[in-house]
Parts: sequence; structure tokens; C-alpha cells
Amino acid sequence: MIIDFHTHIFPKEIRENREKYFRSEPGFKLLYSRPGSKLAGAAELVDSMDSQGVDRSVIFGFPWKNSDTFKKHNDYIIKSLKRYPGRLTGFCCIDIFSRQAVPEVMRCLESGLSGVGELALYESGYESGIDEEFINSLEPVMEVCLDKNHPVLIHTNEPIGHQYPGKTLNTFRQIYRLITKFPENKIVLAHWGGGIFFFNLLKKEVKESFNNVYFDTAASPFLYDAKIYRVAINILGQAKIIFGSDFPLLKPDRYFKEFEQAGLTKSEIDSLCGKNAASLLNL
Repeated sequence: MIIDFHTHIFPKEIRENREKYFRSEPGFKLLYSRPGSKLAGAAELVDSMDSQGVDRSVIFGFPWKNSDTFKKHNDYIIKSLKRYPGRLTGFCCIDIFSRQAVPEVMRCLESGLSGVGELALYESGYESGIDEEFINSLEPVMEVCLDKNHPVLIHTNEPIGHQYPGKTLNTFRQIYRLITKFPENKIVLAHWGGGIFFFNLLKKEVKESFNNVYFDTAASPFLYDAKIYRVAINILGQAKIIFGSDFPLLKPDRYFKEFEQAGLTKSEIDSLCGKNAASLLNL
């Protein structure tokens, strides 16, 4: 089974009227006002899955500041699961600073969603990154997910290199603080955790802190040399890496070609592309 752990879909109303949201949602404008930026719906995703050989995808929305908007988007995620039974797994996405964050997470999980994410700061967090305010606001959501044994997917990015829309000033210290604050939670760090997995090589403390932490590959072909797959497996082991395409930004076949280029074995590919996600999602 091939599972794509990181895909974004949007309801028709937003896809066809994106400019309507730019003024009040600067993070959304930052990511989706550029020419060529893609918004896809559930039907487009499933069509792509069929053509790319993907059996199941994890779908989520956007961390809208407006609580009514993230509720409507989560409703679309819930409806999409019912429309394509067995093909999609849904996560609840919210603005972590909203007063409606915890009630919405509880509503979504009770409605059949299987986790929370992709939680992100984007423009609003550019100056501060994953600071104490973010971590403290995240705590009640993490408590709910821990109680229900559901994973939380968090946007991270490399702290150096070229700037691009959505890249925030995450530091390794901030990301590590988040991990150690919630040691019992199942945490998936998007985009390779910004590269923090390298510190799994340290002899003390860090390795134990990564016990419940996973790393997805979203946007990897845009960010890293294909050698990263072999390097990451050597450092983390194959059980902690999860394939995510960041659809519709990239299609899965870009990753599959890189797996071959990196010389991954069938066992390693099977783990990255399905077994690890299935275990994390209790499928």
C-alpha cells in the first residue's frame, strides 16, 4: 500500500474565489497569490492518486485565521472522506491561536478525522518562528491528541538557505523545544523537520527525544538533493520517515524517481511509502 501523508485540498468556493480571502488571510495570500500556485479539490487528488499508483492520501486544509473559514474547510475534509471511502484519511487544521481551536479539534476527531495538521505559522510567524507562545497555545490541542492517540503534523523548514513563500524563521532550538515539551505525543515534522534529524547522531539526550517523532518528505525535490533519503535512513532508520508529496505542489512520481536515484531498497521504499504511515495512523 502506498500512502501519501501530506496533501492539501480546498473546497470549490475557495478554489474559484481565492482573491476573496487575500485581504483578511495574509498567510493564504503569501502562498497562493503567486501566478501558477495550485489549489486542488478532492476529485483532482483522487484522479492523481489513480494515475500515480497511490492507494490512500492524508488530506488537510489550511490554518485560517478566521474560525468560520477553518470550520468550513474541515467540513469539506470530513465530506471528502465519505465521498471516497478507503482512499482518504483526514486531519483537522486550525489556527492554533484561535479560541475555537480546541473545540474544533474535538469536533473533527469525533467526526472521523485521524489527526491534526498541518499546523503552520507562515507569515504571522515569520519574525518569531515556533516560539513559546506557539508552544503554549499548542498544549491543549496536544493533550486532546495524546488522549485519542492521534498524530500531529507541524510545518517546519530549514533555518538557512534561500527564502521562499511560507518559509519562517524556525530555529533548531525552537523545534527541539517543541519536541521535548510533548514527549508522549506522536509528532510528524513536515519537510524533514528542517534538517533537525541530523542531531539524532548526538550521543546524549536527543536520540531519546526523537522516540515519537517522524519526518515527512514533503517538497523534498524542491529543497534537497536526492541523497537525503539515504542519509536520513542511515541516521534515523527507515521506520521514522514518511512519504508526503505536498500535492498539488508536486506529484508522487517525482519522489519515486528520487527513491530509485538514491538507491533505496524495496524494503526501505515499502516502509517510507506505506508501512510507517499505516502504523502511525493505526490502519
